[in-house]
Amino acid sequence: MSGRRGLSDDDLARLLGEMREGSAVPAPAASPAFVDRDRLLSFENLPRYKELSAQQAAADMLGLKNPYHRLHEGRSGATARIEGRDVVNFASYDYLGLNGDPRIIRAVAEAAETWGTSVSGSRLSSGERPAHLALERALAGLYGAEDAIAFVSGHATAIAVLPTLMGPKDLVVTDAFMHNSVVLGAQYAPATRRTFPHNDLDALEAMLERERHRFERVLVVSEGLFSMDGDGPELARLVALKERFGFWLMIDDAHGLGVLGATGRGIAEHAGVDPRAVDIWFGTLSKSLVSCGGYIAGPAAMVAYLKAFAPGMVYSVGLPVPVAEAARMALGLMLEEPERVQRLQANSRTFRDGAAALGLDVGPSWGAGIVPIMVGETIKTVILAQRLLERGINAFPVLPPGVPERSARLRFFLSAAHSPQQIDAALEALAEEASALGLTGDRPR
Repeated sequence: MSGRRGLSDDDLARLLGEMREGSAVPAPAASPAFVDRDRLLSFENLPRYKELSAQQAAADMLGLKNPYHRLHEGRSGATARIEGRDVVNFASYDYLGLNGDPRIIRAVAEAAETWGTSVSGSRLSSGERPAHLALERALAGLYGAEDAIAFVSGHATAIAVLPTLMGPKDLVVTDAFMHNSVVLGAQYAPATRRTFPHNDLDALEAMLERERHRFERVLVVSEGLFSMDGDGPELARLVALKERFGFWLMIDDAHGLGVLGATGRGIAEHAGVDPRAVDIWFGTLSKSLVSCGGYIAGPAAMVAYLKAFAPGMVYSVGLPVPVAEAARMALGLMLEEPERVQRLQANSRTFRDGAAALGLDVGPSWGAGIVPIMVGETIKTVILAQRLLERGINAFPVLPPGVPERSARLRFFLSAAHSPQQIDAALEALAEEASALGLTGDRPR
């Protein structure tokens, strides 16, 4: 087993290539036209399915379990029960420890009793519910915005909004590390698309100097807290660039809400920037707000426009009332109990600083909610995750193409509900298993 565990990424690539070549379905005895049709119509011959099968076969040969879609039994937060075992959980978005809070559960139960579990249609056709409006008022108030709009899916929010706002004469510019939802939203928009290197505002400025004059409207999109690296942009400078070049600034603060700032209001509070200086706030209800869905906050005219024309609003079912109530209650508790935010931030710094002291590479993480342990090699990342899980520590491996090649990492989500003992136990296990894999030592911080 030790020899197998020493496979390099190049060895793995060769192994996968051999498996892919050997996994082709033999051509049946039929005419060429029918052979091509039958092979094309076989789902097993989809190129990415064949690659998936080859990867699983390679993992089986190496004695590695599939880290994806593990069966959770019961509520997941700072702890979880996975396949019959209780573990300390670092793979949950429950930053503030509110998932399962009795006050939220009561509100959800009362909402379900009164309103049922579905609104049974789009809000355009089946009508609004008071919970929708109450949630949107609360979200708008969070940013000092004129209005807000809540969608049934966070991922679908960006996919609905960007193509609705941006036209053929416009430009969408995104950070190279933007979430998939924004990447797809930009691709679906009829506008021209550009990216700038991650958090490189000098490159963004140079791009705008070259190209701003060629377009009518320009939208620049960044994140408040990047989910893979745990860092964020220089928001004040983004606002200054917006004022200089005249563009709409959109911030995806899905992971920043509840995590950044003294009271969890996100990147604007963290950076000391008036949130009204950002034109479009985008976020999700599934992280600190322990619910499901997405939202946009900003000018009333924009919200009215999206309510009338965004396909994710016009053609999609509205948020179930219990889901809206869960998010609204969680937002209220976040603001009423800022000590949760403070515990989360303290836990995050403790974990990041402890991992760095062990000689582990924590990347550019700010130490707020998200701390990556940069490994590099895919195989070692999966092995490290599996060994930690065997010791009762659940941390998710993030592999290419979700991150750039040779930047595989374990991603640790910290929570206000993690105890000091749980963090110490995770660091101890991480130190021993990472050392066994040769991952500790003098590394750049």
